[in-house]
Amino acid sequence: MNILVFSWRDPKHPLAGGAEQVMHEHMKGWVAAGHNVTLFSSQPGGLRSDEEIDGVKIVRGGFQYLGVQISGFFYYIKNRSNFNFIVDQFHGVPFFTPIYSRKPKLAVIQEIARDVWLKNSLAFPLNLIIGTLGFLFEPIFFLFYRNVPFMTGSDSAKKDLAGYGISRNKIYIVPHGVILPALKPKTNINNKVKGAISFLGILSKDKGIEDAIKCFLLLKDSYNFRFWVIGKGENKDYEKKIRNFAKPLGNRIKFWGYVNESKKFRLLSKSCLLINPSIHEGWGLVNIEANFVGTPVVAYNSAGLVDSIKNGVSGLICERNPSSMKEAILSVTRNRGNYEKLVRGAAIWSKNFDWVRSRQISLNLINDVYLWR
Repeated sequence: MNILVFSWRDPKHPLAGGAEQVMHEHMKGWVAAGHNVTLFSSQPGGLRSDEEIDGVKIVRGGFQYLGVQISGFFYYIKNRSNFNFIVDQFHGVPFFTPIYSRKPKLAVIQEIARDVWLKNSLAFPLNLIIGTLGFLFEPIFFLFYRNVPFMTGSDSAKKDLAGYGISRNKIYIVPHGVILPALKPKTNINNKVKGAISFLGILSKDKGIEDAIKCFLLLKDSYNFRFWVIGKGENKDYEKKIRNFAKPLGNRIKFWGYVNESKKFRLLSKSCLLINPSIHEGWGLVNIEANFVGTPVVAYNSAGLVDSIKNGVSGLICERNPSSMKEAILSVTRNRGNYEKLVRGAAIWSKNFDWVRSRQISLNLINDVYLWR
Protein backbone atom coordinates (compact mmCIF):
# COMPACT_ATOMS: atom_id res chain seq x y z
CA MET A 1 0.00 0.00 0.00
CA ASN A 2 0.88 3.64 -0.35
CA ILE A 3 -0.05 4.94 3.08
CA LEU A 4 -0.59 8.57 4.05
CA VAL A 5 -0.48 9.21 7.80
CA PHE A 6 -1.77 12.49 9.24
CA SER A 7 -0.40 13.56 12.63
CA TRP A 8 -0.03 16.95 14.31
CA ARG A 9 3.59 16.23 15.29
CA ASP A 10 6.40 14.09 13.89
CA PRO A 11 9.28 12.49 15.86
CA LYS A 12 11.51 15.57 15.45
CA HIS A 13 8.93 18.08 16.68
CA PRO A 14 10.26 19.91 19.77
CA LEU A 15 7.24 18.74 21.81
CA ALA A 16 7.10 15.19 20.44
CA GLY A 17 6.27 12.64 23.11
CA GLY A 18 4.98 9.11 23.57
CA ALA A 19 2.21 9.36 20.95
CA GLU A 20 4.69 10.39 18.27
CA GLN A 21 7.11 7.67 19.30
CA VAL A 22 4.37 5.05 19.14
CA MET A 23 3.18 6.13 15.68
CA HIS A 24 6.72 6.16 14.33
CA GLU A 25 7.41 2.63 15.57
CA HIS A 26 4.30 1.32 13.83
CA MET A 27 5.22 3.12 10.60
CA LYS A 28 8.70 1.58 10.72
CA GLY A 29 7.07 -1.84 10.85
CA TRP A 30 4.86 -1.04 7.86
CA VAL A 31 7.86 0.14 5.85
CA ALA A 32 9.78 -3.02 6.73
CA ALA A 33 6.83 -5.06 5.43
CA GLY A 34 7.10 -3.35 2.03
CA HIS A 35 4.54 -0.55 2.27
CA ASN A 36 5.35 3.04 1.28
CA VAL A 37 4.59 5.43 4.15
CA THR A 38 4.32 9.22 4.10
CA LEU A 39 3.69 11.19 7.27
CA PHE A 40 2.15 14.67 6.99
CA SER A 41 2.78 16.77 10.08
CA SER A 42 3.09 20.36 11.29
CA GLN A 43 6.20 22.42 10.63
CA PRO A 44 7.74 24.19 13.62
CA GLY A 45 10.59 26.60 13.05
CA GLY A 46 13.91 25.01 12.24
CA LEU A 47 12.58 21.81 10.65
CA ARG A 48 12.71 21.10 6.92
CA SER A 49 9.53 20.86 4.87
CA ASP A 50 10.42 17.27 3.95
CA GLU A 51 12.88 14.57 4.90
CA GLU A 52 13.09 10.82 5.43
CA ILE A 53 13.39 9.09 8.81
CA ASP A 54 13.76 5.29 9.04
CA GLY A 55 12.22 4.88 5.60
CA VAL A 56 9.22 7.08 6.42
CA LYS A 57 8.85 10.14 4.21
CA ILE A 58 8.05 13.19 6.35
CA VAL A 59 6.18 16.15 4.82
CA ARG A 60 5.61 19.19 7.03
CA GLY A 61 3.27 22.14 6.75
CA GLY A 62 1.11 24.35 8.93
CA PHE A 63 0.97 25.21 12.63
CA GLN A 64 0.31 22.30 15.00
CA TYR A 65 -2.92 23.82 16.34
CA LEU A 66 -5.52 23.61 13.54
CA GLY A 67 -3.19 24.92 10.80
CA VAL A 68 -1.79 21.44 10.18
CA GLN A 69 -5.29 20.10 9.48
CA ILE A 70 -5.86 22.74 6.79
CA SER A 71 -2.42 22.21 5.24
CA GLY A 72 -2.96 18.46 5.36
CA PHE A 73 -6.25 18.79 3.47
CA PHE A 74 -4.63 20.73 0.62
CA TYR A 75 -1.69 18.30 0.52
CA TYR A 76 -4.11 15.39 0.16
CA ILE A 77 -6.18 17.06 -2.56
CA LYS A 78 -3.04 17.74 -4.56
CA ASN A 79 -1.56 14.24 -4.06
CA ARG A 80 -4.60 12.01 -3.54
CA SER A 81 -3.83 9.79 -6.55
CA ASN A 82 -0.54 8.77 -4.89
CA PHE A 83 -2.18 7.09 -1.89
CA ASN A 84 -4.59 4.21 -1.36
CA PHE A 85 -4.75 4.04 2.45
CA ILE A 86 -5.19 6.83 5.03
CA VAL A 87 -4.26 6.91 8.71
CA ASP A 88 -5.90 9.77 10.63
CA GLN A 89 -4.29 10.32 14.03
CA PHE A 90 -6.24 12.16 16.71
CA HIS A 91 -4.59 14.48 19.17
CA GLY A 92 -7.42 16.60 20.43
CA VAL A 93 -8.46 17.63 16.91
CA PRO A 94 -8.39 15.02 14.09
CA PHE A 95 -7.90 15.64 10.37
CA PHE A 96 -11.55 14.98 9.39
CA THR A 97 -10.50 12.71 6.51
CA PRO A 98 -13.90 10.92 6.27
CA ILE A 99 -15.33 14.21 4.95
CA TYR A 100 -13.06 14.45 1.93
CA SER A 101 -11.70 10.95 1.29
CA ARG A 102 -13.50 7.67 0.68
CA LYS A 103 -10.30 5.66 0.61
CA PRO A 104 -9.87 2.92 3.24
CA LYS A 105 -8.70 4.45 6.46
CA LEU A 106 -7.77 3.80 10.06
CA ALA A 107 -8.16 6.27 12.91
CA VAL A 108 -5.41 6.16 15.54
CA ILE A 109 -5.86 7.64 18.99
CA GLN A 110 -3.84 7.34 22.17
CA GLU A 111 -6.30 9.16 24.41
CA ILE A 112 -9.47 11.20 24.39
CA ALA A 113 -8.53 14.67 25.59
CA ARG A 114 -11.55 15.44 27.80
CA ASP A 115 -10.37 17.52 30.79
CA VAL A 116 -6.95 17.93 29.19
CA TRP A 117 -8.51 20.69 27.06
CA LEU A 118 -9.07 22.73 30.21
CA LYS A 119 -5.47 22.25 31.39
CA ASN A 120 -3.73 23.96 28.47
CA SER A 121 -1.02 26.48 29.32
CA LEU A 122 -1.96 29.16 26.77
CA ALA A 123 -2.14 32.75 27.98
CA PHE A 124 -5.43 34.07 29.39
CA PRO A 125 -8.05 34.44 27.94
CA LEU A 126 -6.97 32.22 25.03
CA ASN A 127 -6.51 29.27 27.39
CA LEU A 128 -10.12 29.56 28.56
CA ILE A 129 -11.52 30.03 25.06
CA ILE A 130 -9.59 27.16 23.45
CA GLY A 131 -10.09 24.89 26.46
CA THR A 132 -13.84 25.41 26.56
CA LEU A 133 -14.31 25.07 22.80
CA GLY A 134 -12.24 21.88 22.71
CA PHE A 135 -14.04 20.35 25.67
CA LEU A 136 -17.47 21.09 24.16
CA PHE A 137 -16.73 20.16 20.55
CA GLU A 138 -14.55 17.06 21.01
CA PRO A 139 -17.55 14.66 21.22
CA ILE A 140 -18.83 16.10 17.94
CA PHE A 141 -15.58 15.24 16.15
CA PHE A 142 -16.27 11.55 16.60
CA LEU A 143 -19.59 11.76 14.75
CA PHE A 144 -17.58 11.85 11.51
CA TYR A 145 -15.81 8.59 12.42
CA ARG A 146 -18.71 6.28 13.26
CA ASN A 147 -17.82 3.99 10.31
CA VAL A 148 -14.05 4.16 10.71
CA PRO A 149 -12.08 1.48 12.61
CA PHE A 150 -9.91 2.75 15.46
CA MET A 151 -6.52 1.60 16.74
CA THR A 152 -5.61 2.44 20.32
CA GLY A 153 -3.28 1.16 23.01
CA SER A 154 -5.27 0.48 26.17
CA ASP A 155 -8.56 -0.70 27.65
CA SER A 156 -9.05 2.77 29.16
CA ALA A 157 -8.87 4.41 25.74
CA LYS A 158 -11.26 1.83 24.28
CA LYS A 159 -13.76 2.51 27.05
CA ASP A 160 -13.52 6.27 26.44
CA LEU A 161 -14.02 5.82 22.69
CA ALA A 162 -17.09 3.67 23.25
CA GLY A 163 -18.42 6.41 25.51
CA TYR A 164 -18.21 8.80 22.55
CA GLY A 165 -20.32 6.54 20.36
CA ILE A 166 -17.71 4.44 18.54
CA SER A 167 -18.81 0.81 18.28
CA ARG A 168 -16.67 -1.42 20.48
CA ASN A 169 -16.27 -3.93 17.65
CA LYS A 170 -14.56 -1.21 15.60
CA ILE A 171 -11.96 -0.45 18.29
CA TYR A 172 -8.78 -2.52 18.20
CA ILE A 173 -6.26 -2.51 21.04
CA VAL A 174 -2.66 -2.81 19.91
CA PRO A 175 -0.37 -2.99 22.97
CA HIS A 176 2.66 -0.73 22.94
CA GLY A 177 6.27 -1.72 23.04
CA VAL A 178 9.15 0.13 24.61
CA ILE A 179 12.27 1.46 22.88
CA LEU A 180 15.29 0.36 24.87
CA PRO A 181 18.76 1.94 25.03
CA ALA A 182 21.58 0.16 23.27
CA LEU A 183 23.43 -0.11 26.57
CA LYS A 184 21.20 -1.02 29.49
CA PRO A 185 22.04 0.97 32.65
CA LYS A 186 22.70 -0.84 35.92
CA THR A 187 19.43 -1.76 37.60
CA ASN A 188 20.82 -2.92 40.93
CA ILE A 189 19.12 -1.28 43.93
CA ASN A 190 22.53 -0.26 45.21
CA ASN A 191 23.01 1.84 42.05
CA LYS A 192 20.10 4.11 42.96
CA VAL A 193 20.61 7.56 44.46
CA LYS A 194 19.15 7.45 47.94
CA GLY A 195 15.84 9.29 48.15
CA ALA A 196 15.78 10.36 44.47
CA ILE A 197 12.22 10.79 43.17
CA SER A 198 11.72 11.73 39.52
CA PHE A 199 9.09 13.29 37.30
CA LEU A 200 9.53 12.62 33.57
CA GLY A 201 7.63 14.33 30.77
CA ILE A 202 6.71 17.64 29.19
CA LEU A 203 6.17 20.25 31.88
CA SER A 204 2.48 20.95 31.31
CA LYS A 205 -0.64 21.12 33.44
CA ASP A 206 -2.22 17.99 32.01
CA LYS A 207 0.92 15.93 32.69
CA GLY A 208 0.62 16.96 36.34
CA ILE A 209 3.85 18.90 36.90
CA GLU A 210 2.08 21.30 39.29
CA ASP A 211 0.83 18.41 41.42
CA ALA A 212 4.31 16.88 41.27
CA ILE A 213 5.83 20.05 42.76
CA LYS A 214 3.06 20.20 45.40
CA CYS A 215 3.86 16.62 46.33
CA PHE A 216 7.58 17.42 46.55
CA LEU A 217 6.78 20.36 48.83
CA LEU A 218 4.76 18.07 51.09
CA LEU A 219 7.65 15.60 51.23
CA LYS A 220 10.52 17.99 51.81
CA ASP A 221 10.33 17.73 55.60
CA SER A 222 9.57 14.00 55.74
CA TYR A 223 12.93 12.61 54.70
CA ASN A 224 16.08 13.67 52.91
CA PHE A 225 14.47 13.28 49.50
CA ARG A 226 15.94 14.61 46.27
CA PHE A 227 13.61 15.65 43.48
CA TRP A 228 14.46 15.39 39.79
CA VAL A 229 12.38 16.95 37.03
CA ILE A 230 13.26 15.49 33.62
CA GLY A 231 11.78 17.26 30.61
CA LYS A 232 11.30 20.74 29.23
CA GLY A 233 8.40 23.13 29.52
CA GLU A 234 5.52 23.26 27.07
CA ASN A 235 6.57 26.89 26.68
CA LYS A 236 9.16 29.15 28.31
CA ASP A 237 6.69 31.20 30.34
CA TYR A 238 5.09 28.14 31.88
CA GLU A 239 8.44 26.56 32.67
CA LYS A 240 9.51 29.78 34.41
CA LYS A 241 6.32 29.64 36.47
CA ILE A 242 7.07 26.04 37.52
CA ARG A 243 10.65 26.85 38.48
CA ASN A 244 9.44 29.76 40.63
CA PHE A 245 6.84 27.51 42.24
CA ALA A 246 9.60 25.05 43.17
CA LYS A 247 11.97 27.64 44.71
CA PRO A 248 11.11 26.69 48.34
CA LEU A 249 12.73 23.31 47.61
CA GLY A 250 16.10 25.02 47.14
CA ASN A 251 18.89 22.65 46.15
CA ARG A 252 16.69 19.64 46.88
CA ILE A 253 15.25 19.87 43.36
CA LYS A 254 17.09 19.67 40.05
CA PHE A 255 15.59 20.53 36.66
CA TRP A 256 17.39 18.43 34.08
CA GLY A 257 15.52 19.84 31.09
CA TYR A 258 15.42 17.82 27.90
CA VAL A 259 17.80 14.84 27.92
CA ASN A 260 18.65 12.29 25.24
CA GLU A 261 17.43 8.69 25.44
CA SER A 262 20.64 7.33 26.95
CA LYS A 263 20.70 9.89 29.76
CA LYS A 264 16.96 9.50 30.34
CA PHE A 265 17.39 5.80 31.12
CA ARG A 266 20.45 6.48 33.30
CA LEU A 267 18.47 8.96 35.38
CA LEU A 268 15.53 6.58 35.62
CA SER A 269 17.83 3.76 36.72
CA LYS A 270 19.27 5.95 39.49
CA SER A 271 15.82 7.07 40.67
CA CYS A 272 14.23 5.27 43.58
CA LEU A 273 10.76 6.11 42.26
CA LEU A 274 9.08 7.76 39.30
CA ILE A 275 5.90 9.70 40.00
CA ASN A 276 3.21 10.22 37.38
CA PRO A 277 0.40 12.62 38.37
CA SER A 278 -1.03 12.93 34.85
CA ILE A 279 -4.79 13.52 34.74
CA HIS A 280 -5.39 11.45 31.61
CA GLU A 281 -3.23 9.25 29.37
CA GLY A 282 -3.75 6.82 26.55
CA TRP A 283 -1.17 4.52 28.09
CA GLY A 284 1.75 5.96 30.03
CA LEU A 285 4.90 4.86 28.22
CA VAL A 286 7.23 6.51 30.75
CA ASN A 287 5.97 4.07 33.37
CA ILE A 288 7.21 1.08 31.38
CA GLU A 289 10.51 2.83 30.66
CA ALA A 290 11.04 3.32 34.40
CA ASN A 291 10.03 -0.26 35.14
CA PHE A 292 12.54 -1.52 32.58
CA VAL A 293 15.40 -0.23 34.74
CA GLY A 294 13.84 -1.51 37.97
CA THR A 295 12.19 1.74 39.07
CA PRO A 296 8.64 1.45 40.45
CA VAL A 297 6.05 4.13 39.68
CA VAL A 298 3.59 5.92 41.95
CA ALA A 299 0.81 7.32 39.79
CA TYR A 300 -2.64 8.84 39.87
CA ASN A 301 -5.75 6.75 39.38
CA SER A 302 -6.10 8.08 35.82
CA ALA A 303 -7.09 6.53 32.52
CA GLY A 304 -4.09 4.92 30.85
CA LEU A 305 -1.96 4.91 33.98
CA VAL A 306 -4.15 2.17 35.46
CA ASP A 307 -3.33 0.12 32.33
CA SER A 308 0.44 0.65 32.24
CA ILE A 309 0.93 0.10 35.98
CA LYS A 310 0.18 -3.22 37.65
CA ASN A 311 -0.91 -1.96 41.05
CA GLY A 312 1.10 -3.50 43.86
CA VAL A 313 3.47 -5.20 41.42
CA SER A 314 5.18 -2.56 39.24
CA GLY A 315 4.13 0.41 41.36
CA LEU A 316 1.22 1.93 43.23
CA ILE A 317 -1.94 3.71 42.12
CA CYS A 318 -3.12 6.51 44.40
CA GLU A 319 -5.98 8.99 44.52
CA ARG A 320 -5.64 12.08 42.34
CA ASN A 321 -4.23 14.60 44.79
CA PRO A 322 -0.70 15.44 46.04
CA SER A 323 -1.45 14.34 49.63
CA SER A 324 -2.42 10.84 48.54
CA MET A 325 0.66 10.63 46.34
CA LYS A 326 2.83 11.70 49.27
CA GLU A 327 1.38 8.95 51.48
CA ALA A 328 1.87 6.34 48.76
CA ILE A 329 5.51 7.37 48.35
CA LEU A 330 6.12 7.15 52.09
CA SER A 331 4.44 3.75 52.29
CA VAL A 332 6.92 2.45 49.72
CA THR A 333 10.09 4.15 50.91
CA ARG A 334 9.57 3.31 54.60
CA ASN A 335 9.27 -0.43 53.96
CA ARG A 336 12.47 -1.86 52.50
CA GLY A 337 10.98 -5.29 51.86
CA ASN A 338 7.98 -3.89 50.02
CA TYR A 339 10.19 -1.57 47.98
CA GLU A 340 12.46 -4.42 46.87
CA LYS A 341 9.38 -6.41 45.88
CA LEU A 342 8.18 -3.56 43.68
CA VAL A 343 11.63 -3.20 42.09
CA ARG A 344 11.58 -6.87 41.10
CA GLY A 345 7.96 -6.70 39.96
CA ALA A 346 8.61 -3.62 37.86
CA ALA A 347 11.42 -5.29 35.91
CA ILE A 348 9.32 -8.40 35.27
CA TRP A 349 6.24 -6.39 34.21
CA SER A 350 8.24 -4.36 31.67
CA LYS A 351 9.17 -7.52 29.76
CA ASN A 352 5.57 -7.87 28.55
CA PHE A 353 5.98 -4.99 26.09
CA ASP A 354 7.74 -5.67 22.81
CA TRP A 355 7.73 -3.54 19.65
CA VAL A 356 8.32 -6.53 17.37
CA ARG A 357 5.01 -8.01 18.50
CA SER A 358 3.19 -4.65 18.46
CA ARG A 359 4.30 -3.79 14.92
CA GLN A 360 3.11 -7.16 13.66
CA ILE A 361 -0.33 -6.68 15.22
CA SER A 362 -0.76 -3.22 13.66
CA LEU A 363 0.51 -4.52 10.32
CA ASN A 364 -2.13 -7.25 10.36
CA LEU A 365 -4.74 -4.64 11.26
CA ILE A 366 -4.00 -2.26 8.37
CA ASN A 367 -3.91 -5.19 5.94
CA ASP A 368 -7.30 -6.38 7.19
CA VAL A 369 -8.82 -2.88 7.04
CA TYR A 370 -7.59 -2.47 3.46
CA LEU A 371 -9.05 -5.83 2.40
CA TRP A 372 -12.39 -5.20 4.14
CA ARG A 373 -12.78 -2.00 2.16
